Parts: sequence; structure tokens; C-alpha cells
Amino acid sequence: MIYYIYVSKKVKKRIDNIIMDTDPKIRKIIIDGYRKMTPQQKLQRVNELNKSIQQIALARILKQYGNISEKEQTLRLASLWIDQDIMVNVFNWDPKIKGY
Repeated sequence: MIYYIYVSKKVKKRIDNIIMDTDPKIRKIIIDGYRKMTPQQKLQRVNELNKSIQQIALARILKQYGNISEKEQTLRLASLWIDQDIMVNVFNWDPKIKGY
């Protein structure tokens, strides 16, 4: 089954502009590669990218706050993705007061 996602012209233009710094031949190889991936492979790629982003964010947190507990690392990292109200009500952690 093939699913089509509607993308407005404005969004498509932004997407096209994002990869315009890539050689057209290479861009075609990348796009063809993504088209050949199964949905599971695409989700795995997204998961890997998310983990990479979290590792970079954690590196920034450790550089900024130094030697902090694993719990504090987790709370500061979570506060980058979780809504402030949830952080306060569920984890008793206010990112605006304690920092991200």
C-alpha cells in the first residue's frame, strides 16, 4: 500500500532549499536511497538520529553544569523535550528555575 502525504508548496520549497547545497547527483542518490527503505528502516534511522541529538544535548549539559548526578542529567535532558508543566507536575523540576 502506498501512502501519499500532502505537502504544501511553501513546505516543499523549504525542503528543496534545505538540500540545495548538495550536488544534484548526490541528492538523487540520497533520495533514491530513502525511497528504497522500508518504513521500519526509516523509523530506525529517525530513532538513531534522535539518539544522536540527545547525546549532543547531553554533552552540552555536562559541559555547562559539570559533574552532576545521573538523575539531574536525565531531568535536564528530558526538560528539552517535555512540556514545562509536565516537568513541574510529574518530576518536580522547573526548567525555568533550575535550567535546561
